[in-house]
Amino acid sequence: MRDSSPDAAQLGIQVASGDRQALARLLTWIEGSDPRADTAELHLGDSAAPEAYVVGITGAPGGGKSTLVNALLSKLRTRGLTVGVIAVDPSSPYTGGAMLGDRVRMTDHLTDDAVFIRSMANRGQLGGLAGAVPRAMRAMQSYGFDWILVETVGVGQVEVDIAGQADSTIVVVTPGWGDDIQASKSGIMEIADLFVVNKADRPGAEDTRGVITTVLKMNPLNESRWSAPVVLAVAETSDVVDLLDALERHRAYATDTGELVQRRMRRRVAEWRSDVIRKVVQRANDVLDSPRFDCLRDQVATAALSPADAARAVVDDPATWSADELGVIVSESYSPYSYDDYA
Repeated sequence: MRDSSPDAAQLGIQVASGDRQALARLLTWIEGSDPRADTAELHLGDSAAPEAYVVGITGAPGGGKSTLVNALLSKLRTRGLTVGVIAVDPSSPYTGGAMLGDRVRMTDHLTDDAVFIRSMANRGQLGGLAGAVPRAMRAMQSYGFDWILVETVGVGQVEVDIAGQADSTIVVVTPGWGDDIQASKSGIMEIADLFVVNKADRPGAEDTRGVITTVLKMNPLNESRWSAPVVLAVAETSDVVDLLDALERHRAYATDTGELVQRRMRRRVAEWRSDVIRKVVQRANDVLDSPRFDCLRDQVATAALSPADAARAVVDDPATWSADELGVIVSESYSPYSYDDYA
C-alpha cells in the first residue's frame, strides 16, 4: 500500500524543484523498493516539462564504456549542458549492492553540481539493466537534466534491454571485435543507433569498423531507415567529438521523422505496465505470506498438494484479488504520460 506521509510527497516536490539531496534520497528509496517512493513519484511535477535526451551505452565488458561516458560528460559540460548518469554495476554477491566501479572512472565530475552520477546494482538481471532504472530515469527527468546517460553491465547478446529505455543507443566495441559471421548473429546489431569502436588507437580499429559497416549494409531495413554509423573513438584521451556529432545527427533524424516521439510513447507505456506488474507481485507476496494460506503452504511443503494446484487455489480465491484491491493497485501505478500527450 502506498505511503501517504507528507514527507514523501514533499520529497517529490523538492526533486522537481532541483533539490540534489532530495533526488539522491528518492533514488535510494526507488532502488530499495521503499513504498514511500510511490508517493514521491506522484509529486514529481508537470509531465509536459521538456524531457532530457536519454542515451544508452552498452557493450561487452572491457570495452571502455565507463571511460567513454566520462569523456562524453566532459564534452557535454563544455557546451553548458547538465547531465545525469545512471551506471548499472554488477551486484555484490554479499550485499546485493552496486560495486561502484563506474564512479571510480568519473571522479572528474563528482564535485560538479551540474552532473549527478548514480551507481545502481543490476541485481542479477540478465539484460544488464537494473529493474529500478526506468523509475530512476523518471526522477532525473523531473529534476531537469538536459541529458541522461545510462551505462549498462556488459553481458553479451542479452544487452538489448537498454534499447527500450533510450532515445539513442550506443554499442561500444573494441578493435578485433568478432568477425562478420559472429557480428551478424549478435542481437546488438539490431538495437544500435550508433556503433563506437573505442580504443581506436590500437591496431585493427579500421578493420573492425569495416566489418560492422559491411554487416549493416546486408540488412535491407537500413535502406529505408536510419543506418547506424560506425565511429572511432579514443575515450582515454577524450577523443569523442565524432561520437557526439553522430549522436546529434541521430537526435535530429529521430526528431524529424517522429521516431523520437514514438520511442518515448512506447517507453512510457512499458513503464506503466512494469509498474502494474511490480505492484501485483508485491500484492502476491503479501498474500502468500499471510496466515490465511498457512494450511496451503504446509500441504505444498509435505507434498500433499502440488505447487500448481496450490497456485491455482490462491489465484482463484475471490478474497485474493478483490476488485477493490486490484483497483488500488492500478491506481497507484503512476505513469505521468499517456498517448494523449501527443495526440
